[in-house]
Amino acid sequence: MTPGVLILTGQTASGKSALALELAERCDAEIVGADSRQIYRGMPIGTAAPSDENRARVPHYLVGFLDPSERYSAARFVADALAAIDDIHARGKRAIVVGGTGFYVRALTGDVALSPAYDAGLRERLAHEARTHPFDVLAEWLRALAPQRAAAIEPNDPYRVARALEIALAERAGTRRDDAGAPDNLRARGMAFRKLYLEIAPEELDRRIAARVDAMLANGLLEEAERVGGAAVAADAVGYREALAYLAGWSTYDELRAHLIRNTRRYAKRQATWFRTEPGLVRVPAADARAALAAEAGALPGWT
Repeated sequence: MTPGVLILTGQTASGKSALALELAERCDAEIVGADSRQIYRGMPIGTAAPSDENRARVPHYLVGFLDPSERYSAARFVADALAAIDDIHARGKRAIVVGGTGFYVRALTGDVALSPAYDAGLRERLAHEARTHPFDVLAEWLRALAPQRAAAIEPNDPYRVARALEIALAERAGTRRDDAGAPDNLRARGMAFRKLYLEIAPEELDRRIAARVDAMLANGLLEEAERVGGAAVAADAVGYREALAYLAGWSTYDELRAHLIRNTRRYAKRQATWFRTEPGLVRVPAADARAALAAEAGALPGWT
């Protein structure tokens, strides 16, 4: 029997990584990351990636493997995650998928279709628009055309905004790639899964975010941001643009800290908004998380 897949998601700083680590040790499981920034190599502080110590305790996949200059798509994530899950199962282990990138989770489970929309002329037009107009114009255009897609994208991620606009406009026009194959995801494979969301009280989340920001600054976020540089694709993650602005003399240290806390809270709110409409999501209160996770895992094939 192929074991089912447990998926644990939630807002940044909600504690899902630590809970997944505990459960993995108890259940002989390994962890597959579902975080669009923890995939990048050399950025463990700003992305709050699992530490070397934790990765030694439990193997982690799709963490720290991609150069910060490379782009990564949801389609590639699904292919890589399925390959990791296959490898885990082939060795007789169980798989836990953990991360807060809602579109990755939805794509992996098959609750959203990865669009085959493609139009070379449209792509060139959007590239021209991006060169001509302020980024906010494209972001607002996307929010008007496809609010759900817009909600899943960082507000300062021009590449993903342009790609989402391309998909939305091409779908309206009926453009399709001829080489789109059959979808491959957990549901298409008939693989059982449980999708859990870790709920945490807003005041506790705010406290954790502030503590995380202080720890990042103390542990070398500024040096990490300087090393990654502003030109890297991965530098659009929350934390790096604020750190680079401080290093350029555009803010004081107190303003840097305040900006980091504020923007991380805003990101957490966008995550919460996305997951309000997540199909088949089981909400797990943080106070009862350990018992609830164990019970949900026990309901999956191959976990008892």
